[in-house]
Amino acid sequence: MDFNMKKLASDAGIFFTRAVQFTEEKFGQAEKTELDAQFENLLARADSTKNWTEKILRQTEVLLQPNPSARVEEFLYEKLDRKVPSRVTNGELLAQYMAEAASELGPTTPYGKTLIKVAEAEKRLGAAERDFIHTASINFLTPLRTFLEGDWKTISKERRLLHNRRLDLDACKARLRKAKAAEAKATAVPDFQETRPRNYILSASASALWNDEVDKAEQELRVAQTEFDRQAEVTRLLLEGISSTHVNHLRCLHEFVESQTTYYAQCYRHMLDLQKQLGRFPGTFVGTTEPASPPLSSTSPTTAAATMPGGPSVASLAPPGEAALRLEEVAPPASGTRKARVLYDYEAADSSELALLADELITVYSLPGMDPDWLIGERGNKKGKVPVTYLELLS
Repeated sequence: MDFNMKKLASDAGIFFTRAVQFTEEKFGQAEKTELDAQFENLLARADSTKNWTEKILRQTEVLLQPNPSARVEEFLYEKLDRKVPSRVTNGELLAQYMAEAASELGPTTPYGKTLIKVAEAEKRLGAAERDFIHTASINFLTPLRTFLEGDWKTISKERRLLHNRRLDLDACKARLRKAKAAEAKATAVPDFQETRPRNYILSASASALWNDEVDKAEQELRVAQTEFDRQAEVTRLLLEGISSTHVNHLRCLHEFVESQTTYYAQCYRHMLDLQKQLGRFPGTFVGTTEPASPPLSSTSPTTAAATMPGGPSVASLAPPGEAALRLEEVAPPASGTRKARVLYDYEAADSSELALLADELITVYSLPGMDPDWLIGERGNKKGKVPVTYLELLS
């Protein structure tokens, strides 16, 4: 290979000069050119933007994909410029397990039918999550990565170049100061009693040499100052562009919020539909005796539940012929009644239903033509319809 030895030697000399200047600055033995306050503020603002962008990017990735192994796999695929394989979401996987469980345990049993209904809802939730991850990755994560891998790398490169130009400038200033000090020492008037005539010639020659050295140092300083000023202006323009980056990230943040709002709205609709199918009354919670959380407004919980965008009550899910049935006129059959233990608290949706408390024992029986998901329950002199999914039938 053909090496340019002069260029190699010149680069080595420049590197050595910068290293000496940097070391002397660290030990406080050399002066350092300070940047103006506005420039320092731009640098601090850029560093802060970069640091917080990295943190927001990493945490958003954790939000969208909590599995660290999956994140590493996606990172490797991106670095290899390969398409990331489609991955089943947790909701879709849960739906698959529930559907298989219902098929094995009996799809016609109350538990099996409920598993199928919940599996369908979980599948829809998983699909909504997949859409949200895809949208958030394109509209939010991609612009953040573009800034870190594109604009910030350009800014960092120009900042390193500015740092080198500053070291060259300060090295030239130090060289000029040394040359002027040596020139002043060489042109000093010698002592006639202690200096021989021959030294006058040497002194004059040294003075001329240092004079040339001063001129050379001044020329190098002018060149270094020009290059430093030019590079400082380039870096300043890039740093001022951080404001445009903030505007772009603000727009992306709005899009992220919109996609997240859409996702949670879809999840709410899917769960509300599932709640209707299971005969649950909106605003109650399974397996706890604590009241539902109060709404943010002054509206009472009962009023808030009544105004929620829900479907028909549990009573309206019964067949048409059963809706007109008056339970107080129904007598229990001579045979076929059973005892049942209540699994969860249940709040009656209307007067045709019987409110339940967990772990209490009631008498249940079925009537001809009733929905198989419902039974007639009796507790003392109270009677009403109860959902089968809340009961454990005893022998």
